[in-house]
Parts: sequence; structure tokens; C-alpha cells
Amino acid sequence: MRKITPCLILVLCCAVFCPRPAAALNFSAPKPKFGYTDGSGKKQSIEIVDKYYPKKLVQPFGNDSKIDPKLRRAATIAEERARAHSLSKCWHYVKEALVAAGVVKSRPQTTLAKQAGQELVNNYGFKKLPVTDPYQAPVGAVLVYGAKRAAGHVEIRTENGFASDFRSKTPSRRPLLGIFAKS
Repeated sequence: MRKITPCLILVLCCAVFCPRPAAALNFSAPKPKFGYTDGSGKKQSIEIVDKYYPKKLVQPFGNDSKIDPKLRRAATIAEERARAHSLSKCWHYVKEALVAAGVVKSRPQTTLAKQAGQELVNNYGFKKLPVTDPYQAPVGAVLVYGAKRAAGHVEIRTENGFASDFRSKTPSRRPLLGIFAKS
């Protein structure tokens, strides 16, 4: 059996009673807040954003007065009906949202999502917008994506991101064929 020396006792006491540097990292300073007074005179505060989030949506350019207001309603309907994950029925869900909002009078007939843009332009009075960045699309715009051997993808721009048969904060990674809206 080993003898316990005073030196060993001192080392054990230091290890137990001295704060470890790693434990100090667990404590963080409180998040800084920005204080202001709102229109009704109440004092409010919000956290200050101190990190850059490249994929985060700040505000879509949705207050475009040239766009049909029914498209904003279609975006809301699409977002309400969307699920958390894809069902591979994006064009079906977008069609239903457009009909429910009264944007189109009859249900579009094409089956492939990548054909949606042409049908919306030819039969329903939509126009292709000169926008190529999905984040710049106005709320309610229909975004059509292509695919070589697949059906493609269609989604509607919402205030919080994009919606079809599922919700997403980021647009599809497929090649964008066009962004379509009705005046």
C-alpha cells in the first residue's frame, strides 16, 4: 500500500478546490440588448444580432405593389398547408394554393413541375419576372426549377421562406428556370 504524502494531499486539494479553466468557459456574459420606446410609449428591448447568418432571411421584398395581392394570400395558404418534409407533390400543392386564393380560376393541367411556368404564362396571365435570385422574389411569386430527368420543382415565395408541399427557409438547389407573378 502507498503512503499518502503531504505533497499528494496538497495536489488533491488544489484539484478539488481550485476552479478549472475549462469550467470558466461555461459561463457567458448576458446577451446585450437594445432598448427603445415604441409608438405607444412602452419601453421595449431586443437582443443585438452579433453574428452573420448567410442563409437567414431578413425581410423578403414582398411589398411590391405591382404584384396581384391574391398571390400573397396564395403564399399564406401554401405555408399553412405545407408539411415539414416533402411528399414529392410540390406542383399539386402550389396549384391548390393558387386556386384557393383565387389567383387562377381553374386548376392548371400540366403534370410536371418544370412545365408550370409556361402554363402559368400561356393560360393564366402570369409574367416571368427579371429576378434571378430566389431571395429577391416578391412574396407570392411562383418559382419554377428544372431537372434533367426528373419532374422539377415548384414553390411559392412566402414571408418566412419558401413553400410547396413542404416549408423551407432556403430555396431549392435545382437550376432556377424562372420566377413568375401576376400583375
